[in-house]
Amino acid sequence: MDKIKAMEAFVRVVDTGGITRAAEMMGAPKATVSTLIQELEAQLGARLLHRTTRKVTVTADGAAYYERCVRILDDLREADEAISDRQGQPAGKLKVDMTTSMASLLMRDAIPDFLMRYPDIALELGCTDRPVNMVSEGVDCVVRVGQISDPSLVARRIGSMRFVTCASPAYLAQHGTPQHPRDLYRHRWINYLAQGRVVAWDFAKGDEKLELQFEGGLAVNDSNVYRDACLAGVGVGQIPSFAFQVHEPRGELVQVLEDWHTENLPVHVLYPSNRHLSTKVQAFVEWAAEVFENSPGLRRA
Repeated sequence: MDKIKAMEAFVRVVDTGGITRAAEMMGAPKATVSTLIQELEAQLGARLLHRTTRKVTVTADGAAYYERCVRILDDLREADEAISDRQGQPAGKLKVDMTTSMASLLMRDAIPDFLMRYPDIALELGCTDRPVNMVSEGVDCVVRVGQISDPSLVARRIGSMRFVTCASPAYLAQHGTPQHPRDLYRHRWINYLAQGRVVAWDFAKGDEKLELQFEGGLAVNDSNVYRDACLAGVGVGQIPSFAFQVHEPRGELVQVLEDWHTENLPVHVLYPSNRHLSTKVQAFVEWAAEVFENSPGLRRA
């Protein structure tokens, strides 16, 4: 039995709550993951997981073992990175996670440059709007929009993002154009879900500030699907200015409530504070900061 691989499989099963998802994350057959867990339990002489037809839960022994496994795997990862860094040139697998809309933007305009600049880095890009467990999922750093509240993470601010209130021409032709944010209560709107909660809409005009909450209608938790809903004429939405700038010249989206501005949200690159900052992560952070600084719609306000 490969003890390290078995520990990794166990950690992934606990984090995902199931063997199937853990196998997908490891790129291994489900049967292989099951066998690794069984061999690990046999070697330890203890049951680590409760298995039912519906779900997998961790036992008391398993919970204690899980904490130690996470620390051991993280230490091994840091040891590998420290040796790699001694070679000078950034190299190895770099696992980064960012929102789907941000990934689309950077893939189109910037990521090819990163790969050419650092040919020895194998970039593994996760595209998701959900929070990730950076330690258990083996993620080196993430790019996130909004305020940061996790004290265990180092946050390097690289830019800011402005949102545009908009709708499709077809929607506006059918439902009319709102003249005031409160007019949206008489419209159809598209809500964005963050960690299962609907994000409030904020507006500002001079000294007047509004924060509106809309119930019902469509709510999605993926930024690209949110944009697609706006394009499909589902309702009024607020999308990043960089996305709006792609579709506005084509006549696919129209800005509304132009006199009312939305709050600029900070964009950060985040990485664990207790982890060695490898040269590959440092290279990505500096590159991302450079990209945002050279993008008028994304540079720090």
